[in-house]
Amino acid sequence: MIEEKNQHGDDIIAGRNAVSEAMRSGRTIDSLYVVRGAHTGSLSALIAKAKEKGIAIKEADVKKLDFMCGNANHQGVVAVAAVKEYGTIDDIFQLAAERKEPPFIIVADELEDPHNLGAILRVAECSGAHGVIIPKRRAAGLTYAVGKASAGAVEYVPVARVTNITAAIDELKKRGVWIYAADMDGEPWCSVDYAGPAAVVIGSEGAGVGRLVKEKCDFVISLPMKGKINSLNASVACGIICYEIARQRSGIKTK
Repeated sequence: MIEEKNQHGDDIIAGRNAVSEAMRSGRTIDSLYVVRGAHTGSLSALIAKAKEKGIAIKEADVKKLDFMCGNANHQGVVAVAAVKEYGTIDDIFQLAAERKEPPFIIVADELEDPHNLGAILRVAECSGAHGVIIPKRRAAGLTYAVGKASAGAVEYVPVARVTNITAAIDELKKRGVWIYAADMDGEPWCSVDYAGPAAVVIGSEGAGVGRLVKEKCDFVISLPMKGKINSLNASVACGIICYEIARQRSGIKTK
């Protein structure tokens, strides 16, 4: 069984038997990388098992798999193990209920940079958010790099990984949560009342909040851009907005 940490720090499991045993043991797998085009035999069975467990499956060329596991004999499959079990949306609401607070949730829409996701988890923990929702596809998961960037916050903040962000937003709205998209051409971020159940949607590094996701939101909020660059880093924007929510909920008055 080959299991190691590569130079990027991700928990790597390489080889068909090793990956199969990791899944059988119930270990949380963030994503499964398989060699492009070779989906036969035992590899096909591994892919089917991963799909049953809801694990994200990504195709890659041999060179990428070689790099991921330090040129170990990966047999066409490499798994990246999550550093922590994923939670659920119910877990997020339960934490809010335990604290006797209206839900305060961050929704990361296809955020791909693990350092950004880790920083957002740190913001969530420090600002009093009850959890973070991320998609299974086209997004960073709870890898070692995310855990490290979170400075330990990953241990305290429930992270729900969902199949579809728009469906998750529908569920939040049914449960009485107001949805705020952080994007351009919206209301000033500090002019909105966040006292009730609130979820802030932070978009991806390149495309921002997706069109379909934005259409589901109740409000669009914006930060002023005074320079020549028209956007902030996702985790920085998230921090500014979350601390406005924390300020309002703490009853801190501006002078």
